[in-house]
This record gives sequence, structure tokens and C-alpha cells, in this order.
Amino acid sequence: MKSAGDISRRLADAVSRQRLVETVTKLVAEPSPTGAAGAVSDCLAQILTSDGFVVERPAAGHDTAPAVVVWLKTKQPGRVLQFDGHLDTVHLPFVPPRVEGDLITGSGASDMKSGVAAAVEAMRVLRETDALTAGAVLLTAHDLHEAPWGLGQQLDSLIEQGYAGDAVLLPEPLSDRLPVVGRGAATWKASIRRPGAPVHEVMRSADEPSVIAAGAALVARLNALQEKLSRKSDALAGQETVFVGQIHSGEIYNQYPSACWLEGTRRWLPGTARAAVETEFRQLLTNLAQETGTTVEMEFRFVRDAFYLDQQDPIVAAFQESCTAISGRPLPIGPKPFVDDGNSFWGKKQVPAITHGPRAGGQHTVQEWVSIDDLVRVAHLYALTAVAYCR
Repeated sequence: MKSAGDISRRLADAVSRQRLVETVTKLVAEPSPTGAAGAVSDCLAQILTSDGFVVERPAAGHDTAPAVVVWLKTKQPGRVLQFDGHLDTVHLPFVPPRVEGDLITGSGASDMKSGVAAAVEAMRVLRETDALTAGAVLLTAHDLHEAPWGLGQQLDSLIEQGYAGDAVLLPEPLSDRLPVVGRGAATWKASIRRPGAPVHEVMRSADEPSVIAAGAALVARLNALQEKLSRKSDALAGQETVFVGQIHSGEIYNQYPSACWLEGTRRWLPGTARAAVETEFRQLLTNLAQETGTTVEMEFRFVRDAFYLDQQDPIVAAFQESCTAISGRPLPIGPKPFVDDGNSFWGKKQVPAITHGPRAGGQHTVQEWVSIDDLVRVAHLYALTAVAYCR
């Protein structure tokens, strides 16, 4: 039987830097704003088909951009490790791919077409080396990730249809830690209204409610809620929060407006139920409307649930052993600073999920970049983790 070091070297030798670069540039070259990732999904499917994989295209509730699914199965029983990534990008001006030294730039180069390409390369390497001796690897790629244009609906549908492994690796651009806890997130918008049209301030009725005063009262109540929430905290992930990022009313300085709206976020820790978060928020607004004589409507947009990773799960041992074999040390434990699809796997099915991708930057900007050297490392790491975990 070959040693772990022999297997690692064999996998490393099989990773093709040039093939990786070509895959990334092909994916980045296809514009794919959230909700319109059909062309890049087709591109990935064609790449995988050309590589000899059998590709499934489940619509998962999104007919304009069916998901991409590939299995790599062995004949021996074992665990299923899933590689999962999104192909959509935020709605910013498109930047075509460019290779400069160790960097690839362009829309989605960082978040996260390069990560998907690394996962694809890991699949190729595992098949070419026959290093996967038990279990299976499942690759899934999809649209509708980036909020507010998408809220993970296509992945949620895939998970409900059974496209979920025993554990999952997600190559989002987070490479400096092993994230074991993260907050859930929702966005909200509260619209406060009074009867009648906007009028000049000197023409208003004395008994008409002020939507601006009601908006100020809402800010005060949310500040009080924040004080309460601050008592819920995690050493790594921080506090639960409610945040106001926008408040708008009126069209001119001496107009008595008829509407005011506020918008912000709500973030919560593992152990706090998503339904309870929304119920609490809606009750706060109901009380505000009753006490101010206004009408208050709210849009509560759930983004992802909170996230937790059990450090005793077998995927953690397999991943950290593989990190040590490749980089000489395991990753330090830390929080997940954002919400991603790992939150969905954990929240919906309790599937342990590790977010780890290449060294990259410029996420959600027009200056995205990724390190090619680190893409090679991630492809190697994903393949080696699969060998260690699936057996």
C-alpha cells in the first residue's frame, strides 16, 4: 500500500497548471450576473463533457441556467465528499479575463470561478491517478448565489433533490483559516406611511402622524434591540446584530412627507432560530405602527442561516491532515466572516461544510484577482482530502 506521502506526491504531479489556467479563463470569459448564468453553466458542462465526465443538468427550479452535476464513483463503499461552487457574479460591469504572471484577473476570477476550476481539476486528477479507492466525489455548480439578486434558491432545490454529500468543500476565497462558526444573515426594509399625499410643511394637519418621527422611533427601538442582542456572542463569530444602513424620506427640506423607509441587516448566531428572528422583528414593527398611528410594511429577505462546524467531524481531520501534508501545518481555527453556501448545507441538512479556496481578492469589485500558484495548491488539497475522507 502506498504511503500518504506517496499519494500526495502523485496527486501533486498530476495537477496541470496550464489546464487550470485555461479552465478559469474560459469560465471568466462568460458574463454571468446572478440570474443569468446559463452561458457559463453551459461552458462548464462542455468542459467536463470534453474531459470525459458524464454531466447531469438538473434545472433545480431555474430553467434558464440548469445546474451542473458530475459524479466520480468507485466500486468500494465509502463516504461521499462534495465539491460545490456558484458560477454567478455580482451585477457590476463585466471585466474579461487576463493572465499576468501569477495572477488571473476578471469578473468572477476571485468569487468564485477560479475555485470551481480548482475543484474541477481535483476531479480530473482523482480520475487520472485512480487515487480515490473508496466512496465517491460529487461536483455541483449553480446560479442564484449572490444576494440580493439570488438567495440560494437553486442550491436549496439541489439539496432537497438529494444532491448532497456526507461533507462538502466550498472553494470561496477564504484561505487563511478553518472557519468553524458563522452568523446567519437577512436583509430587511421597513416602509412607514401615513394617509394622504406629501404637502408643504405649513399646510400639514396638526394631528397627522409624522413618518420621519416614526422612522426615528424605529431607529431608537432597533438600538435597544441591539443592546439586547449584544449579550448573545461567540468568541469567534462575535455578537448578534441589527443594523440600519439607509433611511430616506421626503423630496425637499420643507415638505411634510407621506412615506419613510429604512433598510439594513440582521445577523444571528447558531442556536437562534431563523423563524424567531423574523417574528421578533415583525412584532417590533407592529407595535411601532400602533403607537405612531402609521402603517408599517416590511420586506424580510432571508439570505442564509447560521453556520457551525463540529471540529470532531471526520472531514475536519481529513482536511487538516491534508493541509499539513501539503503546507507543513494545519490551518488555524477561525470564524467565517460572510455567509455562503456552506451555511445552507448546514442549516438545511446538517451537512458539515468547509469553506476554503485560493488566495484571491477584489470580491464584489471590478478588480478581482486570484493567485495561480494557490489555485494549484487548492486543487491538490481537494484531491488529497477526498482520498483521505472517502475511504
